Amino acid sequence: KFEQAQGGTLLLDEISEMSLPLQAKLLRVLQEREVERVGGRKLIQLDVRVLATTNRNLREEVAAGRFREDLYYRLNVFPLTLPPLRERSRDLLPLARFLLQRHAANYRTGTPKLSEEVEERLLQHRWPGNVRELENVIQRALILANGKNLTRQHLNFEWEEAHTAPPVDRVERNSLNDNLRSTEEQIILDALRDGNGSRKNAAERLGISQRTLRYKIARLRDAGVLIPG
Repeated sequence: KFEQAQGGTLLLDEISEMSLPLQAKLLRVLQEREVERVGGRKLIQLDVRVLATTNRNLREEVAAGRFREDLYYRLNVFPLTLPPLRERSRDLLPLARFLLQRHAANYRTGTPKLSEEVEERLLQHRWPGNVRELENVIQRALILANGKNLTRQHLNFEWEEAHTAPPVDRVERNSLNDNLRSTEEQIILDALRDGNGSRKNAAERLGISQRTLRYKIARLRDAGVLIPG
């Protein structure tokens, strides 16, 4: 990856999920600014700008022994803290339109418009899963709309706010949703424990991508669930 990014920028997404041995290798690359191909002997000098992202507090990870302190300071040259999506209402609709356009191109459906009721509903939601949750909501809505403009009925939020009181005729359905979420939570936690905290192993056990697992873990963490590993 470093060689492919030569002369450009390399994004290391969710750096806190990196194992300690891999952190040591990354630190060496960042310090020496050189890399060696697998099976090769020639050192390749690097000219790469590195951006690293995480949804965790890295200082807490360092204190807990899950993240190398020297790597933390190597990466923490110019830190940027992005507030949660619920605190950036100005960004929400432009971001929703961007995601809509991008995924509509992938699905080749043409880019539908967001109705006023859709925009209003998006602004009302608390977004505990942040941008990942918004992206999932947009993708599901595109599939349900099937090329038509999005309406409120196309929006499907997995995690509604707990303080929202359900209408009487929907209590039974919402109770079922709560049970499903609780079951999913337990399955994810069991997979993480069985894999000794390894996200890769847990994703393989669950039959989902690591990106999907990271999103689900982020939602659980936002809900106050203690994540193994």
